[in-house]
Amino acid sequence: MSVTSHVEELRKKHRTLSEAVERAQKSPGSSDHEITRMKREKLRLKEEITRLSH
Repeated sequence: MSVTSHVEELRKKHRTLSEAVERAQKSPGSSDHEITRMKREKLRLKEEITRLSH
């Protein structure tokens, strides 16, 4: 897998997680712990995307 395709795959995962976080925040039964876990994963993906893009 090339770096470009890997970065694109990471971006897709980041977008999917972003949408999941938004849905969870709007849902009254969502766990704060789960939302925090998803946000941390989003940040990890973003940092990896940035690292690989430079």
